[in-house]
Amino acid sequence: MAAAAAAAAEEQRQQLRSLRDFLLVYNRMTELCFRRCVCNLNYRLLTGREESCLDSCASKLVHSNHRLMRSYVALMPGILQRRAADSASQEPALPAAPPGPMAAPDMGT
Repeated sequence: MAAAAAAAAEEQRQQLRSLRDFLLVYNRMTELCFRRCVCNLNYRLLTGREESCLDSCASKLVHSNHRLMRSYVALMPGILQRRAADSASQEPALPAAPPGPMAAPDMGT
């Protein structure tokens, strides 16, 4: 029962991290494209040029993000395998047990 609750809590934390990461990327993209494309704040609506620029900017960033994620997904299994192999080779060997029973320390009696 406790294991199921811990797994559910970990799943919820992972979902929150994913949502936070998505919102950070979305906010950065929005700010970058807005700064690049919107130059006149005197009007309530976007001009045709601003709207076209924003569409192009967002499209480029989304496309770049998709390419980056595809590369990440393709490379990650190999990276994890190398880390596991490196970790296994760097584990210290356990010291050998003494050949006979351990003697009690001499307390001077």
